[in-house]
Amino acid sequence: MSNPLPEWTDLRFFLELARAGTLSAASRRLAVEHTTVARRIDRLEEQLNTTLFDRSREGYQLTEMGQALLPHAEAMESALTAAKDELTGAQVSVRGLVRVGVPEIFGSRIVAPALAQLLKVHPELNIDLLLLPRFANLANREADLGITLDPPNTGRYVVTRLASFRMYVYGAPSYLSQHPVIQQHADLQQHDFVDYVQDRLASSGLNYMNELGFTPRRRLCCTSMAAQCEAAAQGLGLIFAPPYAVPDDGRLVPVLHHSFYAERNFCLAAPSDLYRLRRVRTVWNFLRELADSHPRMFALE
Repeated sequence: MSNPLPEWTDLRFFLELARAGTLSAASRRLAVEHTTVARRIDRLEEQLNTTLFDRSREGYQLTEMGQALLPHAEAMESALTAAKDELTGAQVSVRGLVRVGVPEIFGSRIVAPALAQLLKVHPELNIDLLLLPRFANLANREADLGITLDPPNTGRYVVTRLASFRMYVYGAPSYLSQHPVIQQHADLQQHDFVDYVQDRLASSGLNYMNELGFTPRRRLCCTSMAAQCEAAAQGLGLIFAPPYAVPDDGRLVPVLHHSFYAERNFCLAAPSDLYRLRRVRTVWNFLRELADSHPRMFALE
């Protein structure tokens, strides 16, 4: 007698454990006991007659067979969600939860304030805004869509360029008044800098000090752009930052901004199956319109 087909609920437990990596994290996301998660996974493996996870003290990692099952389970999840949306009338009313992964300072200063209007227009829409010191992991469904410097190079995604932005040199007036005058690019070699911690870069694109053409004297390194801005505002050194990251209070002023800057691109990405959902596309379009309507956030005149 052949084994029965797996139940969708067991596959849902499989997906959550694959994304969370631990029983405790998956149980919180599913609002059940961790023993329930373990029991459902054991049952699924028995039905499929295979091992889906390698167990260790660090957590649960997908086996080769688990990796093979993952896209099929995700396709079922997407189809079920789309069907639910259509049958409940969500095709005319945007509803449900969308998790959005955004760079920390861009999310807090630009995206979060603008979300009020979006949520007012769509009262049944809910947003989880993930403000991260790194870029959201779309492969394990940490977020439904995300803003990143590096577009995904494997898997099925919808990707678009969100905006080009420029990183300028800024300094505190107090620092600039007490250190050698900066009149040209070569003068920057005489100055201290505040930068990212180099072995904790979320992307090689954040290593923008390569554009300097020399090895800078790093007085302080931080994993957070917000912390870098605060340190530079206290006079610890010069900083590279985009306009949207710099406080609009005069504590930091641009240096050589007409002649020297580093340029990068933000990408907007979402798994193809999630992009089909109207609520995800609504947030996607909102982010694109937000970037298009505020060009001064990304470059100085």
